[in-house]
Amino acid sequence: MLEEKTEALLKRKSVSLKGASILVGVSGGPDSMALLHYLWEREKAWGLKLAVAHVDHMFRGNESLEDALFVKHFCEELGIQFDMARIDVPKIIALEGKNGQEASREARYEFFRKQMEQHGYKYLALAHHGDDQLETILMRLTRGSSGRGRAGIPFMRPFVKGAIIRPFLTASREDIDDYCKRNGLETRIDPSNQKDIYSRNRFRMAVLPFLKKENPLVHEHFQRFSEELESDEAYLEELAASRMVTVIKSREKGKVVLDILTFLGMPMPLQRRGIQLILNYLYEERLADLAAIHIDQVISLINRPHPSGNLDFPVGLIVTRSYSECIFQFGRPKVKPFRIEMHIPGKVALPSGAVISLEVCTQPEKDTRTECTYLPATEVHFPLIIRTKRNGDRMTLKGMRGTRKLKDIFIDNKVPVSERENWPVITDSTGRIVWLPGLKKSALDCAGKPGEDYLKLYINKEPTSRGHMENEK
Repeated sequence: MLEEKTEALLKRKSVSLKGASILVGVSGGPDSMALLHYLWEREKAWGLKLAVAHVDHMFRGNESLEDALFVKHFCEELGIQFDMARIDVPKIIALEGKNGQEASREARYEFFRKQMEQHGYKYLALAHHGDDQLETILMRLTRGSSGRGRAGIPFMRPFVKGAIIRPFLTASREDIDDYCKRNGLETRIDPSNQKDIYSRNRFRMAVLPFLKKENPLVHEHFQRFSEELESDEAYLEELAASRMVTVIKSREKGKVVLDILTFLGMPMPLQRRGIQLILNYLYEERLADLAAIHIDQVISLINRPHPSGNLDFPVGLIVTRSYSECIFQFGRPKVKPFRIEMHIPGKVALPSGAVISLEVCTQPEKDTRTECTYLPATEVHFPLIIRTKRNGDRMTLKGMRGTRKLKDIFIDNKVPVSERENWPVITDSTGRIVWLPGLKKSALDCAGKPGEDYLKLYINKEPTSRGHMENEK
């Protein structure tokens, strides 16, 4: 019986409703009417404070208004606080282009939120049941959801300053119909629940009868599957988040950069969840068309032998593989060429945040670092010019004959494509490249005659920050 299943679920979840203030979402259908009646019967024994919220989505004109008045009358007879909202969802759909179910849900929950905030209810009770759970999980698996997204409707989740609870999740539709019949409850039926234009209705009418014929308790097994999946995913996500600290090279709003070699050292289950955490962080709202296939595509991109490539994801997210980095970024970065002249010793800041320093010295130090170069003062013609690269740029390299294309130097040194366009190139006034900061020194480095002055050039790059990746959704 529904009563026994509901109380068993509350006990298993260690949830006591005694003394609680509960807002019940009631549409007038069998599910929500049964939930309201179930709680009302225990109002005195459990010391409950009950109230009802109803939303007329205005799809069916007078018919939906009659549903609202039906619920209102029922509440008045039982002495239960009743509040309703009439929200023109068809108008919202026309203006914002959302689908009907999405727009209805948003409108409904926004009204619930306002009621919870205004009256301070502890719980919002909703009448989702075992058949709803079956439909939800089947739809998500069919759609290709991954990780926690494959789980069904949670029994409880935070909402405003309280929580949403669903006491009927282990009860079937038959249990609810039986409860309504035993208690003589009149209900309203929404004809849209029978239309096969909605995918949920198609699952309800075509798939659930087959599953229930195979096993009448199938909804209980799906509920257990959902709970176990939620628990397992929470643990794996926690492990993935802790490992991603060593993988994320930098993160900022709309952009995450990960180190591929470190990432590949993680077990595959944590790799998949690590990518999911990145997507959760970047997307402000979960997307219905973001599925497991997208995570598989990222992992495939990272593992491919070619050092570069990119993927186009929903809402303009671009995933770029460039040598040892994988970059997640909304939109393609716009590179603005720059050109800065240095006429005298001093410091200049580059658009990237790096700083180029120039000073005069009499003796070059033995410095093998590419962040520093010593140029003979008599060989360099002022002003020095710091600029972005140009097509066909070539330079002489210290210790080598002839010249090399900058493009080949970048490739040989595995410089990510995203960094090449902004990489500083330093020339003298004749256009000769005298240094590729942080990468290559020219043949002029330390090539002066004894006793002559040198120009010391040094680049101080802005440090990158690692970011902790959490499951923020």
